[in-house]
Parts: sequence; structure tokens; C-alpha cells
Amino acid sequence: MIHPILLCGGSGTRLWPLSRKSYPKQFARLMGAESLFQASALRLSGDGFAAPVVLTGDPFRFIVTEQLAAVEMAPQGILIEPEGRNTGPAILAAALWLAEKDPKALMLVAPSDHVIPDAQAFRDTVAAAAPRAEAGDLVTFGITPTRAETGYGYLELAAGADAGAAAPQDLARFVEKPDADRAEQMLAAGNFLWNAGIFLFTAETLIAAYKAHASALLGVVEAALAGAQADLSFTRLAPEPWSGAEDISIDYAIMEKAGNLAVMPFAHAWSDLGGWDAVWMESAQDAGGNAASDHATAIDCTGTLLRSETPGQEVVGIGLTDMMVVAMSDAVLVAPKAQAQRVKEAVSALKAKGAAQAVQLPRDYRPWGWYESLIIGGRFQVKRIVVHPGAALSLQSHHHRSEHWIVVEGTARVTVDEDVKLVTENQSVYIPLGAVHRMENPGKVPMVLIEVQTGSYLGEDDIIRYEDVYART
Repeated sequence: MIHPILLCGGSGTRLWPLSRKSYPKQFARLMGAESLFQASALRLSGDGFAAPVVLTGDPFRFIVTEQLAAVEMAPQGILIEPEGRNTGPAILAAALWLAEKDPKALMLVAPSDHVIPDAQAFRDTVAAAAPRAEAGDLVTFGITPTRAETGYGYLELAAGADAGAAAPQDLARFVEKPDADRAEQMLAAGNFLWNAGIFLFTAETLIAAYKAHASALLGVVEAALAGAQADLSFTRLAPEPWSGAEDISIDYAIMEKAGNLAVMPFAHAWSDLGGWDAVWMESAQDAGGNAASDHATAIDCTGTLLRSETPGQEVVGIGLTDMMVVAMSDAVLVAPKAQAQRVKEAVSALKAKGAAQAVQLPRDYRPWGWYESLIIGGRFQVKRIVVHPGAALSLQSHHHRSEHWIVVEGTARVTVDEDVKLVTENQSVYIPLGAVHRMENPGKVPMVLIEVQTGSYLGEDDIIRYEDVYART
């Protein structure tokens, strides 16, 4: 049985404005009906695969459970990292967690934001690599390169190894991201593969590697797991020891030091969607090489990406060549595709000027649903709120604002102090300043309401919670 370990952190700044810290790219529907995270979970499921173990951060824990439930999957476990410390500590935490149940558990570690169109071919490749991992090797997966890519690390095969083999091969070394000339040389040499950042090994093999090469990290992560707290269906790693973990990738911590390495070649399509140029490359294109979303139109354009991420917002490109245009309701990106790797500079510049768009999507996702601000004034704000069937907001009050709720779809069960009543479509209710209140959706369909807030302060930190089914503080 193979245990998928899905790494689900990071902010994906190179895919801004769609990917932001509040809702990074793995949860977005970039390439189809499912999010990248959902597609990854489905790809690593079926015969021979256990339910996934997910490593993520606190802000995303309910997004993970909601998106897995939407594709009818239940996780084996969800480990909450108190803060991001790179893949080295995260993967070790998963190994220690699994080893408590079965030290010989076979772990397939994969990022949750990759695109692999042929899922069955990848599962077959994993199956071919399994015997080598079960025998005690650390197996990494290498992608057959199709171009002289400077955005990926590389894997150099050992002498005599076959880059096109259907079985694991001996690995000589890891190679950092090259410049253009070096990338051309490695492509021509034929004995280099792209480093996919996907690994297969048993829990005990990996733990032994940490003992040999990163013993200090092992002690810290063991302490974080020993002090972990159960929170609903989540396992929260202890923050104090975790904060002392070195911020290091598994490549640097273990893989570049270990001797028991192997690489499994994968010759099918793969992308880590590391920028909008990669999204263009993986998208369907017209005769002029343009990739346009449903609400985008290309006129006399060539090699251009045009995306509108907001329903009802049309984007039109005229006479563009090799450009990328991504429009959202609160931010628009326009740049040459050749500058795709510089998008993260935009995020840094927006952060420096204090712009919320650097990290926050217009839509704010919560365990009960989501909301978005429609209009913000000096002493008022208008929101659209969507509550999932059976979900409920916390029982709460506010110091600085009153609220008007108008239900436009579905039915709400509303509590205001001691009064509890059903509010149906086209009905409204007033929440006075300081009143203890709650909103619930008792129905079978999403409930939508418009909220009008008025008061001297409208920040989200003006919430006093008395009860919460999601155990938020």
C-alpha cells in the first residue's frame, strides 16, 4: 500500500493575482474542473493507494477538507504546520506520524500543485519504482526534459544509467537551476532529468536518513510531533519546538547527502505551473498560439495568454504578441511572457505599499463558506455571504458595528440574543450593535445573503466569539 503525502503549503506568488497568500494556487481551478490540489489527490488514489496524508498551514485546513469532500475523498490525516519551514521538516513529520502505525509504510511525497495529464501513466511509474523503495532506497522522480528550462533543478544520472528506462536508475547528483547555456548543454547531453520534487521511500528509510544526515532536525520534529494536539480532525504540531526547526528543503537536508539514491524517469507530460508562461504552455491554444479563458477575446494576437478570473468581466487583447494578461476584480497583471518569473516582484512591491491585493483575494474563504466585499465606504460595507448547507457561523457580537442581513437565496436560521427565527428569500433582519448573533444554513442548498455593515470600525478583528463549531478562537 502506498501512502500519498500531499504537501499543501506555499503562496504561489508567481501566479499572482489568482494565487495569493490567502488562497494559493493549489486550491485554484487553473487547468480544469478540479483544483490542482483535488487533481493531485485523485491522481494518487485508487487500487494500491491509501487515503492521503496532507501537510498544510492553519489558514488552509478547512479548505483542504472541503475540497477533498467535494471529490468524495477523506484524508488519512491532516498535519497542521505552525509555520512554514520548507519541505525538510514537513516530510519528516509525515514520516514519523506514519511510522507510529507502520515503520515500513511506503510514502509517496508529492507537491499538490503539479499538472500531470496522464494520471494512469504516473501511477504505473510509481508502481515500477516501489520495489526499489521497499528495498531501502530513496527514490526521486525525474522528468524527461523537453526544452532547455532554466526554472527547474536537474538530476544527473550515474554512468551507464538510462534516462528512458522504465525502472529506477542510479543517480549521480542533484544540479541547481542552470543558466541558459548550461541548460542547453544538459539537454544535449541526454543524461539529465528535471527534478520533479516527488519522492518515494519507506518511513523507516527516511527516518534513518535523517538520523545520519540531519539529526538535529530529527530531534526538533520528534518533539513537535510528541507535543501535537488534536483539533477536530486535525493534528496540530507543537509550535514551540517546530519554531526551532531549520528552514530547509529535503533536497539539501537529505537527498544531496545520502548514498542510497535512485531516480525513476517519467517520460510523460508534467508541469509544476511555476509561472503564467507555464499555464500558457499547458493550456489549449488557437491557431495563433493564444490561450484565452471563457471571458477573454484575442484579436490579431499571437502567443498570448488572456484570462479573466471574474464572471461578467470581459478581457480583450488586440495586436498583442507573447504577452500575458490576467484580470481579476481587484487587480490586473500585464507583462511579456518572457518576464513571467518576475511576477513575484509585483507581490513584493504591493506589500511594500501596503496594498491588500498582495496577499488577500477579494473572496475570503471560511470553514462555513465564503464572503466578498462588494462596496466599502468610510462607515459602511456591503458583503455577499455564501453559507454551505448545514454550516453555521460562530455565535458572536461586535463592539463597533451593526448589521442588516437580506437573504437572497435559500433560508437562514438567525439567532439575535434570545430570538431564533427562520429568514427566507426576500426577508431581512437587523442585528443591533452589541447583540449576540449567529447565522446558520439549515437547508440542502447554499444560502446567500447580502450584509450591510454600518459603524465606526468594520475590521474583521471586531468579533467576539462565544461558540464555534469549528473550534476557532
